[in-house]
Amino acid sequence: MPDAVAAQGAFLELSGISKRYAGVRALEGVDFACERGKIHAVLGENGAGKSTLIKIIAGVVQPDSGRMRLAGHDVTFATPSAANEAGVVCIFQELSLMPDLSVADNISIASPPRRFGLIDNRAQRRRAEQLLAEIGCEDINPLMRVRDLPLSRRQIVEIAKALGKRPRLLILDEATSALTSADVEKVYAMLARLKSEGVAILYISHRMHEVEALADRASVFRNGRHIETFDKGGRSTAEIVQLMIGRDIATQYPVKPVRTSVRPMLALDNLSWEGRLDRISLRVGAGEIVGLGGLDGQGQKSLLLALFGVLRGITGRVTVEDRDIRPSSPAAAKSAGIALVPEDRKTEGLMLPMSIVDNLVVASLDAISTGSLVDRAKERAAVERAIARLQIKIGAPGDAVSTLSGGNQQKVVLAKWLMTEPRIILLNDPTRGIDVGTKQELYRLMRELADQGAAILFYSTDYDELIGCCDRVAIMYDGRIVRELRGSDLTETNIIASALNIDAASAASAAHA
Repeated sequence: MPDAVAAQGAFLELSGISKRYAGVRALEGVDFACERGKIHAVLGENGAGKSTLIKIIAGVVQPDSGRMRLAGHDVTFATPSAANEAGVVCIFQELSLMPDLSVADNISIASPPRRFGLIDNRAQRRRAEQLLAEIGCEDINPLMRVRDLPLSRRQIVEIAKALGKRPRLLILDEATSALTSADVEKVYAMLARLKSEGVAILYISHRMHEVEALADRASVFRNGRHIETFDKGGRSTAEIVQLMIGRDIATQYPVKPVRTSVRPMLALDNLSWEGRLDRISLRVGAGEIVGLGGLDGQGQKSLLLALFGVLRGITGRVTVEDRDIRPSSPAAAKSAGIALVPEDRKTEGLMLPMSIVDNLVVASLDAISTGSLVDRAKERAAVERAIARLQIKIGAPGDAVSTLSGGNQQKVVLAKWLMTEPRIILLNDPTRGIDVGTKQELYRLMRELADQGAAILFYSTDYDELIGCCDRVAIMYDGRIVRELRGSDLTETNIIASALNIDAASAASAAHA
């Protein structure tokens, strides 16, 4: 399709859509269209305007100017409920679930089935079972509280909730970023079915392999403007990235230094926890980036939480620079020089209603305080240094951190902990849901921190990241480290083989079968 986006027979059409926030341009004169029975990817860096675009379509915010048409009729959605009634359903990156309610309650929260004027709990449970089965996730118990589910399962519940509204236009904003690989395949199958039923699908993702696998068409946004729309295969990945960031990209991963020996900074010996961690022994040297690989759910996240003092009942030995420590709480871990960038920045890393300043300084108040009072001059200087160091794009330091793009929010989480000057940095899938340009900035920062003497333990679900960023990778399976890979052995085939706890030859022959 050429760059003109008002396709004949388009189900959704936007014309001249503009939106500004306090004088900052979020969208400027955007023309956009998508068709029924098609998956249309929306691509761009964080802050490119994607989130504002889908919020306007979903009735969350109102445009300053422009027109929207749905199925040939002019529409304006004053609320998300009005958009839902018209068949426009959005799955946002920030989950909308109520953690203390059950899965079934959450799925039917807007319109629960009733009998004699009361909620019919049995019918509600059956409805939840049916919707979860449509995604292929019958293993989720509808009666479980959402707070008791891992993040990946909560994301599936969010998708089932959207599916229950029977959308004509379904918008997915990084909806697979928290999923296991098995659940991603189930969502792919669900999207293929919806596409065959004539549903129009807008798909926002920073995972280029997903876009290549799913999208019939893609549109690139940059700095609030629609740049180009093209059909599947119309642009190479390198060309797409260049359109997104408006410049040629350098080598994606920093060069790894060659080190003959490293001084151990963190040492684990026979670390175990409640059957989830099984006698883990590992060394991370000063200046090293050590990856944690393997299939999701094999104990990687539990290991990071154990080291940061979140878990109780840990056995085994942890030493930092040859000194035994007992991380019995996050405060104790912080005192030992350990920092953790958590999995879910929205709920675990940030206080969204609070200011950027408050979020940045919360972990290092002791360093900028005199007695019980915060030294505002020290605070201001520390915040300015942190913002400059990570190149965080903000309006004003006093703005709520929720106003930042996802990539800049992640930078705030990182900056918060870097202000404590940690010696050991634990990273739990830190690039999930952020754009390619910000990812490159984080990769460079990781290597810079390692070069300055930090020891970094880095869990990622992206094999390319592990290969590109890490000096070596410890593969976990069933709570154990089954293999360490380094040098020429650090390949995707070896990572996959070790993750499945099989030998590389078997994995290679299976791949070619």
